[in-house]
Amino acid sequence: MIRTMSLRSQLFLLQLSIVLVIVAVAGSTAVAMQRLQIREQYEDRMIGVAQSVAQLPSVVEAFGKPDPSAEIQPIADLIRQSTAVTYVVVTDADGIRYSHPNPDLIGQPVSTDPSIPLSGDTFVGTQTGTLGESWRVKVPIRGADGRIIGTASVGTLESELDADLYEDLPRLLAWLIVAALVGSAGAIWISRLVWRRIYRLEPEQIASLLETRDAMIHGISEGMVAVDEQHRIALLNDEAKRLLDLDDSATGRRIDDVMEPALAQLLTDPADTDETVLSGERVLLARTSDALVDGNRVGRVMILRDRTELYQLLTDLDGERDVTQALRAQAHEFANRMHTISGLLELGRTDQAVDFISRSGHGGSLVSGTIAPGIRDPDAASLLMTKSTIAAEKGIDLVIDDASTLEPDGTTDVVTVLGILLDNAMEAVTGSGRADGTVTVLLREEPGTVRIEVADNGPGVAPEDVAGIFSSGYSTKDAGHPGTRGFGLALVERIARRRSGHVVVDDAGLGGAEFTVWLAPSPVAAPRSTLQVP
Repeated sequence: MIRTMSLRSQLFLLQLSIVLVIVAVAGSTAVAMQRLQIREQYEDRMIGVAQSVAQLPSVVEAFGKPDPSAEIQPIADLIRQSTAVTYVVVTDADGIRYSHPNPDLIGQPVSTDPSIPLSGDTFVGTQTGTLGESWRVKVPIRGADGRIIGTASVGTLESELDADLYEDLPRLLAWLIVAALVGSAGAIWISRLVWRRIYRLEPEQIASLLETRDAMIHGISEGMVAVDEQHRIALLNDEAKRLLDLDDSATGRRIDDVMEPALAQLLTDPADTDETVLSGERVLLARTSDALVDGNRVGRVMILRDRTELYQLLTDLDGERDVTQALRAQAHEFANRMHTISGLLELGRTDQAVDFISRSGHGGSLVSGTIAPGIRDPDAASLLMTKSTIAAEKGIDLVIDDASTLEPDGTTDVVTVLGILLDNAMEAVTGSGRADGTVTVLLREEPGTVRIEVADNGPGVAPEDVAGIFSSGYSTKDAGHPGTRGFGLALVERIARRRSGHVVVDDAGLGGAEFTVWLAPSPVAAPRSTLQVP
């Protein structure tokens, strides 16, 4: 039945049971304490009466007369009636009664053991006598010389004690009933409050929602990070852990301690944002917004999407577009030359056609020169050939130092760094409007490091930009593609740092800027997230 009972009913029954148990225990305790209090009150009264009887001079003096009961019995009756005790019995040292509520028992021995008061001690307890079970006190009676000459016994029937207790019970029960009703009303209110606070859902529904939530949060392809008002991570799904290189220990920690400064800044900024940031060597699209509960802000939520592949595709697209333009220009140039040769031949000017062909030289090749023979890395050589064609089309003189040497690296790091530096250098030269644009490249394997130098005769790097050009998102150019600017040099710096190297920017001898990157050789294979530039 419990399994089919609603949570609200279960909460009510549980709280009602607790209330009733507490009321019952409290009532039992109150009754026990009241009973004890009544007995203590009677005990104090009986001790006082017994001692008063034992010390009355008229009672002590009556023991020396021929008929003690004739004087003691009236005194005992008077005291019994005035103190509301059941009996006052006076006996001699042999236990013979001198007084009793029933006059027929005077002169007879007592029915209970009088040895304790005759020994000089006071007896307090329950005994059964001629009047029934009673709560009694017995004290010794001493003569003028201090010798024990008898006893004084004062008692109250147990039925009278119970009657006094029962007289107080209705009031006590009324209070207990009121307490039970108040507790029941509180149980109803609390069970209803809890039921409403959990949106009137049953435990099975809550468990199902939590399982569904976990499955959705950890199953989506986007990373999710939730932080509280103290900027501590409250939720981190599996994709976010992968994109940010975090683990379960990050939950509960401040975002400043475990996340990139750019990402932490987005989470602390109160405005909703949608920006591209660099985390490690991954390009991420971060969308942040407030987390609201019942209209109140309780934190911030960030959705992360991996844009590394998109960045790669855009970069590849730029490269392919440049190659296509170069091939289109060369095809146009070849067509013009063929028309010229065809015209000379039709005019019969064979010698002029041969001379024109000789003067054309190697204009039909993709590269007007040869790549330095010391560059044995095929990826780097292919990149330099492509960039040479693009540079020639743009009117830029790309000079590759013949002393360059590079063995196959086994990673894409060198190609990534070289491609970014060459693109930046050619954009700087093109943007300067110079007719004699020049870019020089030197690749050099040295003991313990690989050195990459790219210099240009463009406008150089302004002093105020030197401190920021390696920061994620920092760019001094107009964005050709939204979200693709400001990450190249930041990526170069991070690759160099991962390869135990560094980057230096300085004034080039050509008048522009010279970037030098040192990379430790033969590293562990680069992670899949590392970008490649064609």
